[in-house]
Amino acid sequence: MKFPTDLKVIINSAMTLDGKLSSYTGNSRISSKKDLVRVHKLRSKVDAIVVGINTVLIDNPMLTVRFIRNNRSCPTRIIIDSYGRIPLDSKILKTAATIKTIIVVTKQASKDTIEKIKELGAHVIIVGSKLVNLKKLFAMLYKMGYRKILIEGGGELNWSCLHDGIVNELIITIAPIVLGGRNAITLVEGRGYSTISQGIKLKLTKIIQNKNDNEITLYYNN
Repeated sequence: MKFPTDLKVIINSAMTLDGKLSSYTGNSRISSKKDLVRVHKLRSKVDAIVVGINTVLIDNPMLTVRFIRNNRSCPTRIIIDSYGRIPLDSKILKTAATIKTIIVVTKQASKDTIEKIKELGAHVIIVGSKLVNLKKLFAMLYKMGYRKILIEGGGELNWSCLHDGIVNELIITIAPIVLGGRNAITLVEGRGYSTISQGIKLKLTKIIQNKNDNEITLYYNN
């Protein structure tokens, strides 16, 4: 399946000065209220929000648009969940009958689990044998009508999407905090590249400074 060149895929994240997305205990409320409003404005302008299953298991988010007036319906919520581990009592599935939700699994997910997810109102897409084939998934989403997709993932999902060449833009808010913690999640994890020259080169296009909270938001294109 040919990957669409006009699909817009954005990674948005907030991190500490030392690159952590959360503390080693999983606490992830990093950026300010002002930045949170910015994120929800961004959500209101996309067709779908993508997160990994670990985000659901740790944060149990709603992934809706709040804090702003929004005349559009909430973007579709897409959960990358290779083995179908999403809790049936999660906020995502509890609201799947009213907010369009897609759970993306592999052939490893049991048929019983898939049926239970569908019964709660979510759609299920099977892509891949053991791990979700992200490039194929995003091409499928494009064919389904999704043109602008926001990724709010953890380090593993960010790595996979960047490594697969899916991402067009990164928006990163840096908070004036140092967390430390060798087990704390960083912005991009995964296997990584063995040399600096192999790394993904990006172009800085915009800087926004939030002086009241000592934050900066950086915009990069590939």
